This record gives sequence, structure tokens and C-alpha cells, in this order.
Amino acid sequence: MMARTLLYLVRHGEQDPAGVEADTGLCSLGVEQAHRLGRRLAAVDFAQIHHSPLARAAQTSEVLAHHLPRVPRHVCDMVADRTPAPSPARQGDYPARWLPWLDNVPEQERDEDAADLRGAVAHFGAVGEEDRSELLVTHNFVIGWFVSHALRAPMWSWMNLDSANCGLTTVRWENGQAPKLVAFNDTGHL
Repeated sequence: MMARTLLYLVRHGEQDPAGVEADTGLCSLGVEQAHRLGRRLAAVDFAQIHHSPLARAAQTSEVLAHHLPRVPRHVCDMVADRTPAPSPARQGDYPARWLPWLDNVPEQERDEDAADLRGAVAHFGAVGEEDRSELLVTHNFVIGWFVSHALRAPMWSWMNLDSANCGLTTVRWENGQAPKLVAFNDTGHL
């Protein structure tokens, strides 16, 4: 029997507009988006909910936990808000038009050569002896990186992907096989 890992990647609910610069959490629409997603995911047997340390992701996971009361959840730095940015030696791997923008990524979000995101993919995409499903409440660029990896797309392709707030992306790993994108930015619950 072939074991599999299913990762459900969710972008946090819509952020309170007052919190664009300061992480103030969700607006009322964001809370409703999270409840709708929680109702949709209620039947999935998740091993854990991993959420970014930022308030908008933590609050989204709190709402989801109401619909998944037996699933443990925790803050996980591996799904923190990150922007993969090339080191000077790897800038040729990115379209030149994006380099000025990438040069201005704040240091606390900068993930040079996606070292942290590569580690997150290796960690969460690991296949064990038994099937498991994990829920990751995270951010747009993190989801884009996982999708780009699953599609074996160019390293910069995450920049062209946009996930809706509380959109659902699913990636599957099976023993001895490359990851497969099952769904990207599914918003049928919204």
C-alpha cells in the first residue's frame, strides 16, 4: 500500500484594512470566510493545523478550530509570511523586471534563495508509513512556492500566482512519486 501526504494550504482570511501596515487580524468578512472554509473542511481528518505567527493567520486558524475541535493547532514559523528572493548569485534565475521589487522586500520577510521555504516543502511533503492530512494557514507567496514546486515550474513562478483569502489549495505526495497539485485556489465554499 502506498502512503500519501495531503497538504491543505489556506491563505488567511481578509485582513482588517486598518492592519495593512500593522498586523491587526481579520475584518468581519475575513471571519466569515474562515467560518465558510471551516464548514467545508469539517469532515477532513487532519493531523494538525499549522498557522503562521501573524494575527491574520492565527485568527483564521482559531475560527477553523471551531469547526475542527479535535485537531491540535499551533504556531508554526515554517509557514510564516515569506518572500523568496534571489541571492546576488541567483538573480539571473528571475525575470529582470522583478528584481527592483525583490530588492525592496523587507528583511523580516526575505527568504534568500527560498532556503526556508525549501525546508518547509521537505518537512511537510514528507511521506510516512501512514496517510496523513495537514492544514497550513499561511500567506500568498508561501502557497505560490508550494504550487510552483509541485508543478516543477521555474523558481520565480510563485510571483504569478494569487490565492484568494481563504482559498483552498491541495498538494499530494505519495511514496516514490513527485508531488501533484490537486486543487489551486478553490473558492467554491466562499
